[in-house]
Amino acid sequence: MNIKVLAESLHPLERKVLPYLDKYKSLKEIQAKSGLQEIEVSRALQWFENKKIVKVTKKNFEVVEVGSNGEKYLKSGLPEKQFLKVIEKKALSLKEITDKTGLSNQEVNISLGVLKKNSAILFGDKIKITVSGKKFLEKESVEEKFLKELPKDKEECDKEVLNKLIKRKDLVEVSVRKERFIEVTPLGRKLAKIKISKNMVDNLTSSMLRSGTWKGKKFRRFDVEINVPKIYPGKRHFVNEAKRYAKQIWLDMGFKEMNGPIVNSSFWNFDSLFVPQDHPAREMQDTFFLKGKSVLGNKGLVAKVKKQHEKSWKYNWSEEIAKKTVLRTHTTVLSARTLASLKESDLPIKYFSIARNYRNEAVDWSHLFEFNQAEGIIVDKNANFKQLLGYLREFFKKMGYDKVRFRPAYFPYTEPSVEVDVYISGKKKWVELGGAGIFRPEVVKPLLGMDVPVLAWGLGLGRIVTQYYGINDLRDFYKNDIKQLREMKAWV
Repeated sequence: MNIKVLAESLHPLERKVLPYLDKYKSLKEIQAKSGLQEIEVSRALQWFENKKIVKVTKKNFEVVEVGSNGEKYLKSGLPEKQFLKVIEKKALSLKEITDKTGLSNQEVNISLGVLKKNSAILFGDKIKITVSGKKFLEKESVEEKFLKELPKDKEECDKEVLNKLIKRKDLVEVSVRKERFIEVTPLGRKLAKIKISKNMVDNLTSSMLRSGTWKGKKFRRFDVEINVPKIYPGKRHFVNEAKRYAKQIWLDMGFKEMNGPIVNSSFWNFDSLFVPQDHPAREMQDTFFLKGKSVLGNKGLVAKVKKQHEKSWKYNWSEEIAKKTVLRTHTTVLSARTLASLKESDLPIKYFSIARNYRNEAVDWSHLFEFNQAEGIIVDKNANFKQLLGYLREFFKKMGYDKVRFRPAYFPYTEPSVEVDVYISGKKKWVELGGAGIFRPEVVKPLLGMDVPVLAWGLGLGRIVTQYYGINDLRDFYKNDIKQLREMKAWV
């Protein structure tokens, strides 16, 4: 930038601080000499630094200051001096000394220790002052001199004296101070040589326009390239942004959204999906069970599910186990409820949901006890496995993943089944993000009343969006770090 143009663009605060830059090296010194407030000097220095006029370094250092007792003793004298003064002309008992001085037991004990160490007193029936004690009384002690010199940088203090005073209650206090030191750059030194008009006008006002007094005035240039404070407008939580974006993908592909309760019976959460009643997923270490029993409702549907379980799994199905209440462990429960509500005349039809589920997981960087799952079903007599893979490829492509692959897998309620992997180019590896398949007839026939192909999938939304947001720990989705929330990029 042209040095003259730079000089003409300086803010009034910068113009006031500029003459002091070469003479003084700290913010405190500039503040004291300029008469400006600390915040005004601080702003000017920040603007100077942005323009490469100065370099500002921050330094933390410890300062020793007089404590509350130290302030008192600077006026009345240290306890040991007060002790000696009352026995300077006449020996007194310890009680008499305490009564006359008003010293506390702690102060008396400290005084006795100091005076004995300096041979300033003699003990007998009464306590007498010695010749050394009279000299001690007349001479300013190193402790008194130390207190009078405060406040002071700890590094400049006599360490031995400081350690003695720190042991005594509230004589001194050590606190951490922050100071900013300024170094003028070559550009700053050039700028300091430029003569800047003291009559420069910063703002053009309406009264100046009306009166014409603006004519012939020198106006300050405005630097439109200078850094300005960031503004953080209100916005949705980034997880909700991702959910909304993912929902729109399914809506654009012609899907309807499924909704349903978080609290469900084990019948809907497990039995309707052909999960046997002795399956490990029903154990307390995997599932959050709630108090109370659920009402199963549709007896005809319950009977069909019971019949299918007993026929296929060869055990006596228990209605009591089916009545156990749980927090849903997957949004596939919504698919089951939706299938049970459909009629043949509704087909073909496509549904999706993006909702929260709950599992009794040990929380770590890759597992949470609550998470969002993207669920979907396509109920169509002409549906096939190839269509399922096509829909999933399209979804992941719109979520930012160009490379998608499918691997054979096993899930209790789909056959055939696949696991969906995407390629993370930054990490150069494939990552598994969900499962999919075609619902088994044992699931579909009791719920829908007929055997129709139902394409189904369940995808972990959290793991899908970590790549976009640069998150490596799933716990970061819920830590409510205000800096993270402000700076997290929008989903576009």
